[in-house]
Amino acid sequence: MSGTKNGRSPRSVALVGPYSSGKSTLFEALLDAAGAPVKRPADPRNRPMTTEIRLGHCTYLGDPWCILDCPGSIEFAHQTCAALAMVDIAIVVCEPSPAKAAMVAPLLKTLRDEGVPHMVFINKIDTLDGSVADTLAGLQQYAGSPLVLRQMPIFDGQTVTGYVDLMSERAYRYRKGEASELMQIPAAMLAEEQEALGRLVETLADHDDALLEKVLEDIKPTPEELYRDMRKDLVNGAVIEVLLGAAENTNGVRRLWKALRHDTPAPTEAAERRSIIPGGAARAQVFKTVYAGHTGKLSFVRVWSGSIQDGAQLGGTRLGGIYRYVNGDLTKVPEAKQGDIVAFGRLDAVHTGATLSPGGQPEALPFPRPTPPVYAMAVATTDRKDDVKLSGALHKLAEEDPSLFITQDGETVLHGQGEMHLQTTVEHLARDYGLTLATHKPAIAYKETIRKPVHEHGRLKRQTGGHGQFADVKIDIAPRARGEGFQFIDKIVGGTVPRNFIPAVGAAAEEATHKGPFGYPVVDVSVTLVDGGFHSVDSSDMAFKTATQIAMKEGLAKADPVLLEPVDHVTISVPNDYTARAQRLLTGRRGQILGFAERSDWPGWDNVEALVPEAEMHDLIIELRSQTMGLGTFWRKFDHLAETRAVP
Repeated sequence: MSGTKNGRSPRSVALVGPYSSGKSTLFEALLDAAGAPVKRPADPRNRPMTTEIRLGHCTYLGDPWCILDCPGSIEFAHQTCAALAMVDIAIVVCEPSPAKAAMVAPLLKTLRDEGVPHMVFINKIDTLDGSVADTLAGLQQYAGSPLVLRQMPIFDGQTVTGYVDLMSERAYRYRKGEASELMQIPAAMLAEEQEALGRLVETLADHDDALLEKVLEDIKPTPEELYRDMRKDLVNGAVIEVLLGAAENTNGVRRLWKALRHDTPAPTEAAERRSIIPGGAARAQVFKTVYAGHTGKLSFVRVWSGSIQDGAQLGGTRLGGIYRYVNGDLTKVPEAKQGDIVAFGRLDAVHTGATLSPGGQPEALPFPRPTPPVYAMAVATTDRKDDVKLSGALHKLAEEDPSLFITQDGETVLHGQGEMHLQTTVEHLARDYGLTLATHKPAIAYKETIRKPVHEHGRLKRQTGGHGQFADVKIDIAPRARGEGFQFIDKIVGGTVPRNFIPAVGAAAEEATHKGPFGYPVVDVSVTLVDGGFHSVDSSDMAFKTATQIAMKEGLAKADPVLLEPVDHVTISVPNDYTARAQRLLTGRRGQILGFAERSDWPGWDNVEALVPEAEMHDLIIELRSQTMGLGTFWRKFDHLAETRAVP
């Protein structure tokens, strides 16, 4: 195992949690406490939302660390999932409010499914209104393992002024901007402290027979035994350690650092979790790509094994720099070791998620897949000369953000995880690429069909000197069953239309369906050529095409045309407290409810299925999230075309 001077390899921690829980403040407080401060906003209350992963490198008590500040909004969740797949441990940051406990449910589910060891840091403890026990009870229903409260708040009236560390049985008084001060455990708390310690010991004893014997024999375990069991159980996912603090005041930050230093798995343990054999060839994985102006393309990587030197050949490209983020600035280093999370420079041919090794092409490591998009926005340049520039910029943005999808079918449409996600993309294009874009709601792919059969005659006779143009066609136009598409049938007998002209009639009939009476493509029709006439000199493919187009245009208008709209099969997923709301939301959008059931492997969540017209889907995610504390989401797929009276 590659190590530092004191033999400890670099370790990494991801800070995750809902928007406004204080992750970025905690990120800065941890770096401050480690002597590696980053620039803070002048007014922390107006801190911009974190929309991409921030890295910070530091050393705490001689140990090298990388801290990842992950976005809290569900709209940027793919970045968070990518970060969680790379780190040794995660800290779930939340507020001391039972009402907000459900907001961390998706994160806790991801951590449980991926087997990432994690702690909970209840932030803003100075705003506690109620009890920590209520917050824990709210969180426990979404956690996959028992929550073990390691600290108890000390109150002065209604204000939290410090905490008791249950494992060491020491009390500390908070001091704003400084390390907490050791104090005596208040006499009024001694009985409550012993009860809480007993609960902690009993939880750990569930996974340790020796500790269980001590509990049964009423022998008090030593702090060293508790520290050992806490680390073992946390790494194995058997328990989730819970700590308290207020990052804005630096309260509890150093105690969190000490817990991280003691309990975070070593890089070798994290590699084993990913089924990476220890001692193998050097291997790294790209989890984020950034185009960083003059620095060029930066590939953020986790080094899972071995070490990689600057200048090495990776993925067929020579590595052009290895960087850490020290005090918020890029700092070049000569190599990256096992456990490091760093930025690799100028790997232009390497994509996000790629597995790299100087020894050749290694077996690919798993990488999180983005969730399907739930919101779309059409964009267009305000200056047509920028169209080529937009295409290149969007290619780079899609590489930076795998959850951004781009389609081009008559218009350029961005598909993503919400309005904020796509608006951030548009702002990125303006800021970094100088592109001013107009945005609008994407067009709906309406279609047309007909409801009755018609017989139509199309005739072209034109004399312009020399050869003229002549063609005569008689066609039957009839509706077909939904989904059967276009069909051309030739029923010519007796040579009224020569065989060499019939393909031109079929091609022209199909081409005429590209734009029907309402201006949309016509589907599910059959066209039968039943009769016609020709001239031995003046007839041609072009003449028969023109005659057919005349017949099709007039015939489709007479065949009782009707507009069709696409209808999606939609599955909404929400906590079951919001199931009735989700159903009302769907029916209010012309949705046909198909039913609902408990979401598999998501206790307390329901899936509601419905058929919903695509025209009603545009801002569904905005309203759904506003009614479900940001937790609701959905999946959709095209189901069928249906007649509509809605005006496009």
